[in-house]
Amino acid sequence: MNKTFHSIDNDLPVYYINSKKGTAPVLLGRQLQQLIRQHPLGDTPPIVLCIGTDRVTGDSLGPLTGSFLTAYGGHRYLPIYGTLDAPVHALNLREVSHQIKKKHPRSLILAVDASLGTKNHLGYLTLGQGSLKPGAGVQKNLVSVGDLFLTGIVSADAPEAQLALQNARLASVTHMACCIAQGILYACCPAALAAASLQNR
Repeated sequence: MNKTFHSIDNDLPVYYINSKKGTAPVLLGRQLQQLIRQHPLGDTPPIVLCIGTDRVTGDSLGPLTGSFLTAYGGHRYLPIYGTLDAPVHALNLREVSHQIKKKHPRSLILAVDASLGTKNHLGYLTLGQGSLKPGAGVQKNLVSVGDLFLTGIVSADAPEAQLALQNARLASVTHMACCIAQGILYACCPAALAAASLQNR
């Protein structure tokens, strides 16, 4: 859970995409595809690191995204870490990060997490270059992760951030997670996205 978008270089652009629009998965996928191609490590499929816990509604965006990616068949094309069955959260993030670096030393890491933002940006997705600082929104000091970040703004920033996360609407969080998963598949493995679309007809 991020309070803001923690890019390593604050001068790098952050792209905002309204997940409520029907074209959001395609817009996200195209922009993500471009960022991957521009990155020095973008010649191989990225590692998708979905951060969060299923114990707090607002913070379940990451695990939901990982589970959607797996259900759509994305695990056949991409290494996916963080699902509802095996979440990556504050207690195991450092360990999982070490495992990823050891197993995939030269791979691009796409970090996916929920974030807090302004009321005007509720439901928006943000994408950019740099790392995430998970837990910043709830005053946790965790290791920074990712070469690219992708977040969904699940709640407005408030003094009681944890309460705001607990009160986030599951329908909204689920919709954003589905949109993110489709965008990732569009960018990295369109064959899986096509197969998932056919199954849903």
